[in-house]
Amino acid sequence: MHITQLNRECLVHLFSFLDKNSRKSLAQTCHQLLEVFQDPFLWPVLNFHSPVELKKDNFLLGPALRYLSICWHSSRVKVCNIEDWMKNTFQKDICRKHENAVNDFLIQVCNRCPNLLSLTLSGCGHVTDDYLLLLLKSCPSLKILKLENCVRITDRTLEAVTLYGGSLQTLHVDFCRNVTQAGLETVQEKCPLVMLKAERSADMIPDNEPGEKLMLERAVRKLVLH
Repeated sequence: MHITQLNRECLVHLFSFLDKNSRKSLAQTCHQLLEVFQDPFLWPVLNFHSPVELKKDNFLLGPALRYLSICWHSSRVKVCNIEDWMKNTFQKDICRKHENAVNDFLIQVCNRCPNLLSLTLSGCGHVTDDYLLLLLKSCPSLKILKLENCVRITDRTLEAVTLYGGSLQTLHVDFCRNVTQAGLETVQEKCPLVMLKAERSADMIPDNEPGEKLMLERAVRKLVLH
């Protein structure tokens, strides 16, 4: 018996046990299996482990998506986390290859996945507040937002949560060094029902451009002298 002789329900069930690459490989064999690959039932959950995976065509992005995770655990994450003004040419070249990948992907999610319930981002050092603001606006049913080691996230994202995260139940901002204690307290005050977790975030040293730091040091010296 050939696989294409199975009915649609059986084929979808079969595909559900396969990873993204295996599904895509089968879909390339004939039009019938391509249609199965495109069945929204198969794509309520997407997990990615590097920015490169976001550019592949082995998954389907659409209204059926409920749970999205982009977790990058690599030595290159450390390079992404370096302040831009401290990176050397080699480090900038490394970042340039993928710095827009997650942000561009989140725009697609905003446009195609209005029913998203959960988003986890870990090690996404180039994701900024603007894209999370857009996502909170575009996915009003979002219940879980977990951010870990996303160094460009600031209190602006926390403010967006208070404005547009009406359905949010869980918020994690772990190891996000540019989040402040004041921002966390604002979320607790305005969204008391949200389960907030912020491991180390408000205790870490935030980014300061050299010019800002120098001006601050000069101001302190003037106060001491006078």
